[in-house]
Amino acid sequence: MAKWGEGDPRWIVEMRADATNVNNWHWTERDATSWSSEKIKELMMDIRVESEEGTCEITEVSKLEGEASINNRKGKLIFFYEWDIKLNWTGVSKSGVKYKGHVEIPNLSDENDPSEVEIRVSMAKDEPETNLIGVMRRQGSNQIREAVALYISMLKTEFTQGMILPTANGVSHSRVTEIKQKAETNMPQTSKSQTCQNAGVKIPTCKVNIKDTFLTSPEELYRVLTRQELVQGFTHAPASLTADKGGKFQLLGGNVSGEFLELEPEKKIVMSWRFKSWPQGHHASITLTFTDKGGETELQMEARGVPQGEEDRTKEGWKRYYFDGIKQTFGYGALLL
Repeated sequence: MAKWGEGDPRWIVEMRADATNVNNWHWTERDATSWSSEKIKELMMDIRVESEEGTCEITEVSKLEGEASINNRKGKLIFFYEWDIKLNWTGVSKSGVKYKGHVEIPNLSDENDPSEVEIRVSMAKDEPETNLIGVMRRQGSNQIREAVALYISMLKTEFTQGMILPTANGVSHSRVTEIKQKAETNMPQTSKSQTCQNAGVKIPTCKVNIKDTFLTSPEELYRVLTRQELVQGFTHAPASLTADKGGKFQLLGGNVSGEFLELEPEKKIVMSWRFKSWPQGHHASITLTFTDKGGETELQMEARGVPQGEEDRTKEGWKRYYFDGIKQTFGYGALLL
């Protein structure tokens, strides 16, 4: 993922305009403990797993001890959080038998990536053995890691609004100007022409393909790409989307927008998609195809109608902000094919 203020400026969310704490020079601190406590409970209580063995769900956050805070010094945000969490879960087998168990997350802290967080799943005392514990250790743990990653992302986006503000001349990071200058260089490649819907002008276009493998199921990967809170999680920026046919979406603070044209759960997503900087009314057609590889999912992105000269930036943006973002946020890392 790009560091704060780095990368193609069209993928960067614009900073909020304000005159407070000009140049971000003063040390500011914000206590995030109460907000974090409520957010963690909300995310954990939303966890539910369905499988051939039955269903499991988190029924209680029985222990949540720790603290969280954010510091801003000279425009740099420093995050601190440390939590000891215990959860209770209930499972119901296909035959209707109920089981109870526990989940321990002994050290959720800023020192560990979500994929490295230790998750211990066990049965409650005197409960008989059941295959549902395997379901919780696999799918349940995956969803818990997603919830952990989402909490961290929301802590770094939702809760930090207003902590990094523009400098006296209205620019938060001098690096952004430097990047914009570099971004002016085009790398033209000829392909097809396409008419902008609103402008009525034909522009040369091309096709972009990316294929990558994720260490998760098609069901989970499809879920990550179609739930607003999870999209906000891996893009680390505000997003709005309605994952239905004809539903609109805006990502990365409005720098990316479009419409869902076709959704086939766990198999395919088709959408119209555009950069804010593209010619007015021009959209590319994006098709995401999910292929189950037995414990892994191959995701292929095909973009048709990308403006000529934008193919490299489009490919790099998808790789960095979608593919790599999902891997790093939810721990689905695998080598690029």
